[in-house]
Amino acid sequence: MKKNFRLIIEYDGACFHGWQIQKDLRTVQGEITGALASITGQAVSVIGSGRTDAGVHAMAQVASFICDTRLEPGTLQKALNGILAKDIVIHDCREVSLNFHARYSAKSKTYRYRILNRNLPAALYRGYAWHIKKPLDLGAMTAALPHILGRHDFSSFEGTGSPKASSVRHVTAATFNMAEDGYLAFEITADGFLKHMVRNIVGTLVEVGLGKKTPEAVADILAAKDRSRAGATAPGHGLFLVRVNYEPSPDP
Repeated sequence: MKKNFRLIIEYDGACFHGWQIQKDLRTVQGEITGALASITGQAVSVIGSGRTDAGVHAMAQVASFICDTRLEPGTLQKALNGILAKDIVIHDCREVSLNFHARYSAKSKTYRYRILNRNLPAALYRGYAWHIKKPLDLGAMTAALPHILGRHDFSSFEGTGSPKASSVRHVTAATFNMAEDGYLAFEITADGFLKHMVRNIVGTLVEVGLGKKTPEAVADILAAKDRSRAGATAPGHGLFLVRVNYEPSPDP
């Protein structure tokens, strides 16, 4: 009997070449696909809600796969966590409608980018935030955020080699939050993201924070549809996929 399973996955992207399977390279999709083949004895196609780049982490990536099996979701989850390396954890496994598709059923995604803004680097958690020594003007960076809200062509923030047919995306939320010890978190929600879009936005906002660009310049950069007008791409290790939103819920 064919069943459709939904996984919620946490992973540390440091030792992966991204989500998508690549020949002779370690990827998250490749590791999970191989583990499922060992468990079920079948070639299973694991579909993620989207790709994450090399070095990027996930708190709640969503994936789905259809498999002809009698195994229950809890049994699959336990078996996967027993086989997978410690930098991947399956937080949830459940059976959903056959119509559910991890990518095409998603309505929006939320990413978080972490910056450590202080003179001293971090010994702990150094692989999970971009260290910037010079003080950032959080007020200026926050003032730039309204310019990226709404539906826009984000070509200026699109990495080369993007497979997307359209560069138009709808950003519904963008915020900055300060934490202790100099940590700063940028969080953004949209109906979809282009290749390197979040990292290129962060790189541009950092230039605003350093006084190299004005908050108003972000609107001009968007309108230009020219990648060379935006800031440098922020390092991948500071980026986290926080959640994927579905409406209605895929749960049966």
